Parts: sequence; C-alpha cells; structure tokens
Amino acid sequence: MDKPLSDILLHYGENDLPMHAVVPPLFQTSIFCFPDFNSFRDALGDEYHHYLYTLGNNPTVNLCEEKLALLEHAEKAKLTSSGVSAIMCSILSCLKGGDHAIVVRDCYPWDSWFFDHWLPRFGVTCTYVDGCDPAEFETAIKPETRLIYLESPTTFTFKLQDLKAVATIAHKHGIKTIIDNTWATPLFQHPLDLGIDIVVEATSKYLGGNSDIVGGLIAGSGEDIRRIFETEFQPLGPAPDPFQAWLILRGMRNLQLRMPVHFHNALDVASFLETHPAVESVLYPFLPSHPQYELAKRQMTGGSGLFSFRLKTRSLDDVVRFTNRLKYFKRAVSWGGYESLVFPQAVKYPAGADIPDDRVSLIRVHIGIEDVSLLKEDLAQALEGLPEA
Repeated sequence: MDKPLSDILLHYGENDLPMHAVVPPLFQTSIFCFPDFNSFRDALGDEYHHYLYTLGNNPTVNLCEEKLALLEHAEKAKLTSSGVSAIMCSILSCLKGGDHAIVVRDCYPWDSWFFDHWLPRFGVTCTYVDGCDPAEFETAIKPETRLIYLESPTTFTFKLQDLKAVATIAHKHGIKTIIDNTWATPLFQHPLDLGIDIVVEATSKYLGGNSDIVGGLIAGSGEDIRRIFETEFQPLGPAPDPFQAWLILRGMRNLQLRMPVHFHNALDVASFLETHPAVESVLYPFLPSHPQYELAKRQMTGGSGLFSFRLKTRSLDDVVRFTNRLKYFKRAVSWGGYESLVFPQAVKYPAGADIPDDRVSLIRVHIGIEDVSLLKEDLAQALEGLPEA
C-alpha cells in the first residue's frame, strides 16, 4: 500500500469537493441524466464504468469503494446491501451446477445454510473441514472442486486457517478462494497479500463502527469484481443505499483509533477471564494459550474485540443466570460497534432442545471501547457463585 493509512481514511478522493465542502456530499439519487443521445447510449452499454442508476454505481458509494479497495490492498471493491449479500454474490460467482466447494467448519451460520440448503437445489455439493491443518483442504479436493471458502478466525470457536498455505494449494488446483475478513478488518489482516482471491466483509461491524448500518463488501481483482458486478450483483440487486455508504465513510474516519482500543481491551478482558476459576477456557487468537497463537502473529498484526470463552459448568441454568446478571454488557447479536455485547451460544437453541456439551457453556462476547475496568467488574459479579470445577 503506497498511501499512508490516515490519508486513505481521512483524505483520499476528497480533494476539490463540490462547493469546497470538507465532508464528501451525499448523492441520494436513484437515477442520473445525460446531456445527449450518445452519452445515454454509452452508459446503457457499459454500466460498470458509468452512472446510470444507483442500483449499479453512485458517486458516494464509489468513493467508499475506492477507499475500501485501498485498505484491502485490492484492485477493486464493491459495496452491497448486507454482509450476507456480499458473501452470496461472491460464492455464486465461483460456482455452477455440479461443482463442489470446500468450506471451513464453524463459519457464519448463513454461510453454512447457503451451502447446506440453497446450493444443493442447483447440484452444488460441499465438504466441511476443520481448517486448522492445510492438508485437510488438499485431502478434500475433488475433480469438480471450484471453491474454498474460509473464515479466519471462525465464528464462536475462533480457529484460524493458514491463508498462505491454503492459497498455494488452491492455486495449484485452479480453485478460487474466498475469505470472510470481518473479524480482523483490513487494518489487521490482508488476505489478498497472502494469495486469497476474494475478500468479503460485513461493513455493519467495525468498518461502520456505530451499530447503525447494515452492509457488505467484496474486494479483489478488477476481473473478479467486474464479473461479480455483471453476473451476480446487478441481476440480484443488493445495492447499498448512498446514505449507508456515507455512514461507512464517516465510520472509517476513526477506524485506526477504534481498532487498537478494541484489541487491547479484548486482550485485557480475555486475560482476566483466563485466570477466573469459573472459566474453563478462553478462545482468543492473541492469547499465548491459543493453540494457533504463532499463526495469529504471523498473518495478522492485531485482533478485534470479539472472542468466546467456556464456563466450567454444563448447566443451562448457570448459563442463563450468568447472562441475566450482566449489567454493562448488552444481550444482542452482531458486534463491531462501540458497545460491549454478550451472546451465549445456548440462546440459539429452542427451549427444551438438546444442546451439545461443547456448546452449552460457550459464551461469545464483544469487547467495546468502554473503560475496561467496568467490563471486568461486570463479568466478575456475573460469574460469582458459578461452579469452579
């Protein structure tokens, strides 16, 4: 990356703004008009390079995309209306009927739903792998394999994949690779530099940073992004609203200030929980106790505020008691905003359902940018009285 990070986040593409504005204007328009017949025809013939209809391009959206492409070390980027739509458009661009995909286990639930329920309707099959050992991917490859889908670290379990090693395997076999990079953000991990083909992220999380938008990002080569634009993005229509893009631009202005705070707060809280007698284990890649700690340091320069831990109890009543005692942590899905959140995995199971032993006491927390002492105090009082053995 040639440009300094602060220049990308604060100033890139913002010289000579209309009316000498300091902040980029919001182009909240659905259509664009043309001075003559020929220019109208040119735009209709090549919407990828023209403003015609905000379903395709919009100046506010495009400025955000340019900044995000630079952050991701990508040639091009495309914003979408949600993280899910970014993921689905990217996956669909790599597969056709009869193809096979290799998917890392414990990925975002909508990813596994898509591979398990939607794609089989069109003859696409998949194989799940744990992903910690690159050899698993090589073993799972079939003649019809066309995609390896990664998420590093994985949802709830925070396992890593060796991105460079997996990319080398994939390229040897002519297989496309996609990774969800939402957790690390482009501040702390650059999968494209390690050989991954396409990066997807939920801009709803750290890129927005304020828990007030839903959005997605696809980044990669110019060839890949144009193909996705023409064959998936435009026909399916997951266009971001210009105001959504404007809010992402606003959130990115302090990304380099927020992420180190999330990282250091999370490391502090994770270290505190690791020593608590009621906690069995803490799953955070930047704890020295994490089995992939060295890999985390090798392919990431920092971590985010999201991690999981397991209570020593296997009683759902204890999990409910702990969750309900929390006063500072909000009980909510998602993550990446300024606030601290708690999400016990047991809450995903209907009342009365059998919960797997390794999931019943698995608690995911998002550590925000609040005073870390308040967060530790809240966790300590909620853990008080829970089984310690």
